[in-house]
Amino acid sequence: MNFRHTSVLLEPSIEQLQIRPNGIYVDGTLGGGGHSYHIAERLTEDGRLIGIDRDEDAICAASKRLEPFTDRVTIVKNNYGNIREVLDRLEISQVDGILLDLGVSSYQLDTAERGFSYMADAPLDMRMDREESRTAWDIVNTYSEQELFRVIRDYGEDRFAKNIAKHIVKQREEKPVETTGELVKIIQGAIPMKVQKTGGHPAKRTFQAIRIELNRELTVIDEVIDTMIDVLKPGGRLCIITFHSLEDRIVKSRFRTAENPCVCPREFPVCVCGRKSKGHVVTRKPILPSETEMEENPRARSAKLRVFEKES
Repeated sequence: MNFRHTSVLLEPSIEQLQIRPNGIYVDGTLGGGGHSYHIAERLTEDGRLIGIDRDEDAICAASKRLEPFTDRVTIVKNNYGNIREVLDRLEISQVDGILLDLGVSSYQLDTAERGFSYMADAPLDMRMDREESRTAWDIVNTYSEQELFRVIRDYGEDRFAKNIAKHIVKQREEKPVETTGELVKIIQGAIPMKVQKTGGHPAKRTFQAIRIELNRELTVIDEVIDTMIDVLKPGGRLCIITFHSLEDRIVKSRFRTAENPCVCPREFPVCVCGRKSKGHVVTRKPILPSETEMEENPRARSAKLRVFEKES
């Protein structure tokens, strides 16, 4: 197994974490261990890195890559949404920094059997955690037309969502949709040819939508940001790399609310709601990849890094 993945915004994210050699850090999306390697090499034997991932292939690859740092690295198979539970089990109350890279790894995209890619024909899977029983097949073949429309509209932002959902349900009346290739053909039949010629791959948005729905990607990030800020030490930083507008809007909104949670009417002279700021947004505008990085790794083009620092 070659878990190939180029870490995006590597230098800026490591710089923004402001790593202390004896600090405790969490990489909530361990992947192949790219970011983690550069965190671990900056730690002394008194420091500690907790790597979390729900993909068994990622854990195997990262374990090998991080072998030189076994004295300071702990790898946990879990979802970063359960970070408080993970830290409690390790008897850690607070950490100095947390990093999340919300992108799907190159390995997952390029391994056809995982079912993430619309460029190869494979079973409809798309599970980040292959121990989960539900797959993309279940969404495509059991959701109602209205539910499919909601998923594709909200998570894929596809203007042809209604027609795509209609075509999927119509195909199901003949036989279940079994593979990514079959799904791509259905989507192609639902989108006008003139749009397909100019709008990128027609299946891109639908595949994104199904993947997000299956793995609860937006739900998890929306629910966990406040918890992550809470488990930071004073002055600790939360760094999040997003890859599409849906994720970025959630991170931006949650960071702003954590900085200024007051819900009092503007005309009130003083705050009476009692909600206090948890810290401040470091990145008023997101940090973007350099031209060089985008040339070397085209998948980095849509990446954005946002950083929040807990109040000291």
